[in-house]
Amino acid sequence: MAVRAEHDRAVLARLLGRDPVLHAYQLGDLDDFFWPYTSWFRRDDQVVLLYHGSDLPTLLAFAAPADTAALSVLLAQVAPVLPARLYAHLSPGLTDALAGSFRLTPGGRHHRMALTDPGRLGAVPAAGVVLGAADLPQVRELYARAYPGNWFDERMLQTGQYLGIRDGAALVAVAGVHVFSPAYQVAALGNVTTHPRWRGRGLGTSVVAALCARLRESVTHVTLNVKADNTAAVRLYERVGFTRVAAYDEWTLTALAAAAG
Repeated sequence: MAVRAEHDRAVLARLLGRDPVLHAYQLGDLDDFFWPYTSWFRRDDQVVLLYHGSDLPTLLAFAAPADTAALSVLLAQVAPVLPARLYAHLSPGLTDALAGSFRLTPGGRHHRMALTDPGRLGAVPAAGVVLGAADLPQVRELYARAYPGNWFDERMLQTGQYLGIRDGAALVAVAGVHVFSPAYQVAALGNVTTHPRWRGRGLGTSVVAALCARLRESVTHVTLNVKADNTAAVRLYERVGFTRVAAYDEWTLTALAAAAG
């Protein structure tokens, strides 16, 4: 089968749903909330996503080891129609498919983690109140102070899946989502941070535990991405029942013709 643009959400859901943890972010992008910002490419049963909703487009290409060769063929065929500059999240073994068309600048190894032992949530003192649109200024202020450079789409506050801990009126810890899709039964944590003056008191663990308990009321699979070298965050997530289920690498891609110019 030749590469094709795929516009049928039911087909994409079927293909991606064979491994909902590996493909949680892509499944979430099938929702109306993100769908208008997506372009999908398919060859046989392999799928890649180009997401246009960020400053630079982002290519998502994930495969189990047994499917790496097949997905590499799709990536090589898609490469000529990709933007001249973009981000990419790629499973190990896929970079060679793009190396003939792009200069790849590494952004680091990441873990995909999944909540596989939710029983641990009960051992953590959960805390947090639901944040909404009225809290946006404080959320932005906290991210600027505690998590500069994070990717935060303010529309995600509309999901009702952002929780915060306050000291008086001040917001000092927050945990939210990058993906929340009851339709496809997946969620992905994101934008988790604690004000520097309040770190080391377990607030991050408490607000994450509260959010996970809330998410499990609506979805089956709770996942997240975390930098492999962020040992403090990895330990936090392991404490509440997450395990590492896959690895991927982030890259910045620049077309070789553009790089030469």
